[in-house]
Amino acid sequence: MFYSHPQGHVFYRSMNHPRPMIAYSQGIYLYDDSGKRYIDGSGGPLVINVGHGREEIVAAMTQQAQRAAYVHATMFTSEPLEQYAAALAEIVPLPDPRFYFLSSGSEVVEGAIKLARQIQMARGEERRHIILSRWNSYHGMTLGALAVSGRPGLRSPYLDMLHDVPHIPTPYTYRFPLSGEELAARLEEAILAHGVENVAAFIAEPFSGASLGATQPPDDYWPRIRAICDRYGVLLISDEVLVGLGRTGKMWALEHWNTVPDILVTSKGTAGGYFPLGFIAAKGADVEQIRLSLGDFNHGGTFSHHAVGAAAGLATLHIIQREKLVENSATMGEIMGNQLRAALADHPHVGDIRGRGLFWGLELVQDRATKQPYPKKQGMVLKVRDRAFEMGLVVYHSVGCADGVNGDVVMLGPPLIVDEAQVNEMVGLLAEAIRLELGD
Repeated sequence: MFYSHPQGHVFYRSMNHPRPMIAYSQGIYLYDDSGKRYIDGSGGPLVINVGHGREEIVAAMTQQAQRAAYVHATMFTSEPLEQYAAALAEIVPLPDPRFYFLSSGSEVVEGAIKLARQIQMARGEERRHIILSRWNSYHGMTLGALAVSGRPGLRSPYLDMLHDVPHIPTPYTYRFPLSGEELAARLEEAILAHGVENVAAFIAEPFSGASLGATQPPDDYWPRIRAICDRYGVLLISDEVLVGLGRTGKMWALEHWNTVPDILVTSKGTAGGYFPLGFIAAKGADVEQIRLSLGDFNHGGTFSHHAVGAAAGLATLHIIQREKLVENSATMGEIMGNQLRAALADHPHVGDIRGRGLFWGLELVQDRATKQPYPKKQGMVLKVRDRAFEMGLVVYHSVGCADGVNGDVVMLGPPLIVDEAQVNEMVGLLAEAIRLELGD
């Protein structure tokens, strides 16, 4: 049975989109109450990294909920929280890292922005308050996270409410084939234009996520960005909400360029979708400087440092490590990329195929030669998405990549547990959906 907003009392984001009732799920598959099977080809919005129906995660959450479901982080700690932080310290590439746990990507971005400001204050740099960001980026839907985001369509209703921040161009080599040196120079120009003494941090996604669909920068980009931040005392915040914990074939996406940030945030796959969980990771020396100079971190959240969430996160991390899912992401991702190119590289309406690990995007265009996008009003990517859904494949999509309004991207980002046969089936279904909607 399909359910939609007019028929019930649930207030959905997409109000006119009927949705089937899910009965159960297992592995990379979802089953509705009619018995229809769907391949979860995007893990929702790239959340389900260890697959559905993982009993060990449910058991860990249940055990902790029975012991103590909730304790406030200002008063108590818990065993899974301390164990999880210790396990993360072994894999997060920051010196002596410290972790602050919250409930979503938007929340950890908000927290990271505040943390950057307070690190600068603790260093005696009281004037440093400006956060620099990039266009064509997405960092969340709360007002602070939306201010640093660079998607015009999401920002436009709230522009008068935003404390806006300066934005610079983002790497998007399909439409703007600039070198890493040229792109990084825009950051240096922005720092100098706004005054070195005023700039606190630069926040960016290592790979562009939903806004540009798996766009990668040139290889010299991130090392150059790191050098510029170091030169001017600007903190580098890596937003790995979508790409962290193995999605791109490395545990952390910045590892592809041997770059270490000052602050790292992640969320989507942190607890595999079993619990709303994310964290901010910071250098121990910076956190200690705040403690000594300011006393406390001026931030909070009712459900921060949640014991049940930590139990879910720890169980998820154990699965990722035990089953070598980061390595599987790299291997299956190469196969997925090859299969996508074999199936669609010559399609007249597939302009670009891009990605790494198990995160791939296809930009759909009216004309490959001119790269002219489809007008948003035609809803072409929605037609492809809906056709794939009808065929039993769940994909992710985005609109506005070309100019902020027009430009269609369809994305694959399945659970990291996929095997080659499942990758082949996903690619085959997506290719067929594209041919049926856009022609041969």
